[in-house]
Amino acid sequence: MGRRSRRRAQQGERPPAATTDYIDKEGSVLTLRDDLSAGTLRSLRDLDARPAASAEDRWQRRMEFLFERLAVRWVISDLPLEGQKELLGRYRLASSAERQQVRETLARHLGRHHPDIDV
Repeated sequence: MGRRSRRRAQQGERPPAATTDYIDKEGSVLTLRDDLSAGTLRSLRDLDARPAASAEDRWQRRMEFLFERLAVRWVISDLPLEGQKELLGRYRLASSAERQQVRETLARHLGRHHPDIDV
């Protein structure tokens, strides 16, 4: 057993993070984490400070970063996606309408839980 595993065993199970479900018109459910860690907020500021090929590129990276850090679960057509790799992969393959729905959901969620973060 490695050091990290021992530390987790000593700390016990952490309670699950608080989340909020958002249901779209098609019945898909996107579950987003309510809180962002200090490290995530720092990484978001660093991401905004990096040069990008274009404003569009910077915006796309920011949206993907926020989705990756906030998305916990996404149920599409009764198919639940829960792993971070699954979620990010599905987001990257999403249609433009699905991406628009995700952007609107992220904006609404951040407006409620983190009004200081712009989408």
